[in-house]
Amino acid sequence: MEDIRRKTVKEIFATGDKFVGEKVDVKGWVRTRRGNKNVQFVALNDGSTINNLQIVFDLTKFPEEVLKPITTGSSIHVQGTLVASQGAGQSVEVQAEDLEIYGTSPSDYPLQKKGHTLEFLREKAHLRPRTNTFGAVLRIRHALAYAIHKFFNDKGFVYFHTPLITASDCEGAGAQFQVTTLPLNELPKTEDGSVDYSQDFFGKLASLTVSGQLEGELGATALGLIYTFGPTFRAENSNTPRHLSEFWMIEPEMAFYEIADNMDLAEEFIKYCINYALEHCKDDIQFLNDHFDKELIDRLKFVVENDFVRLPYTEGIKILEESGKKFEFPVYWGVDLASEHERYLVEEHFKKPVILTDYPKEIKAFYMKLNDDGKTVRAMDVLFPKIGEIIGGSQREENYEKLTNRINELGLTGMDWYVDTRKYGTVPHSGFGLGFERLVLFVTGMQNIRDVIPFPRYPKACEY
Repeated sequence: MEDIRRKTVKEIFATGDKFVGEKVDVKGWVRTRRGNKNVQFVALNDGSTINNLQIVFDLTKFPEEVLKPITTGSSIHVQGTLVASQGAGQSVEVQAEDLEIYGTSPSDYPLQKKGHTLEFLREKAHLRPRTNTFGAVLRIRHALAYAIHKFFNDKGFVYFHTPLITASDCEGAGAQFQVTTLPLNELPKTEDGSVDYSQDFFGKLASLTVSGQLEGELGATALGLIYTFGPTFRAENSNTPRHLSEFWMIEPEMAFYEIADNMDLAEEFIKYCINYALEHCKDDIQFLNDHFDKELIDRLKFVVENDFVRLPYTEGIKILEESGKKFEFPVYWGVDLASEHERYLVEEHFKKPVILTDYPKEIKAFYMKLNDDGKTVRAMDVLFPKIGEIIGGSQREENYEKLTNRINELGLTGMDWYVDTRKYGTVPHSGFGLGFERLVLFVTGMQNIRDVIPFPRYPKACEY
């Protein structure tokens, strides 16, 4: 092998004409191999793009016994001349001159050329990133993560790291996974028979976080504009296509933002992320559009090309009640809307994304700012086609007395550190949360949230 700088498949296709006639060095995994008694064609993929690079082996230079180990799943290193392709399906191909086989793949390799169901691939999560589908999903996931950081950085936000281990449950947002060093087969007990957490590592009950929001507010009331982007954990026994036990959350918190500012930011933010994916992941999105969801690209453009409707909850309930549509779940003022209600407003009534505001206080969290009517709070949920709620947020209650009264009304304890931000130099502030996997689900058009994270965690599933 000559000392040539390796080029990725993506790089070759991006500037193929530039390198035609040159000797190139490529490495990757074999997707397929086909041919006849004179020539063999290998489709090579290195993970940099959905597209495969065709490697042409002349059998007068590479006898069959040399090529025999090259099967689907094997990994190879090839040097050869890049030429314009004579066949359909690719613009350029490599005429192989030198070959090195890194790793063979025996006949029991699970990902053969035949199509596999997503359920089957979920059982092979350690190998499924090698498929076209999951390669596309994971590259889009990466692009969206980068877009999120770029968006907030360019707007002057500080990336704020909130704890993964916490003594707070963020208003009871979900069942928590406990973190302990106590011996589970011989738990220390107090006199009344309860677990003696004073002997635990932290000296108190600790859990994995369900949200970084409350701690994020502490950052916002010092740094002005912050965002979190990290893993969160919820132990509900929810075995559905929309729930994970471990997922990632983006939670910006903004001092001096009121509810209208919050809605403006949420709309700008999510349009930016989708636009970024459309611009930088064209081939991957096109592949998913062609193979999984024929309406995907149209739906993504539908979101970025339309202004979001701002709709008070009370008006939304009236629209639903007067729709004449039979919903599975009943509609009345005070109900927490189901996905079918949200999707009706977006897909059938307005035919635009909707930001629903001013929810009844009884169905929202304690920290949301109370409206003057005393019945509703300055909440906001962003509703999308096919998925329903994708962002949830609010203006936070900045008044010390109102917040403490609400905490006492609900019987919450251990919140002194939180209300201190209202006691010392309080300001109007707002924020929202976006489940990252929900965003990836929407942008990829996948149907199950377990298919947009590399290693999904859900009830009775914790492999790898």
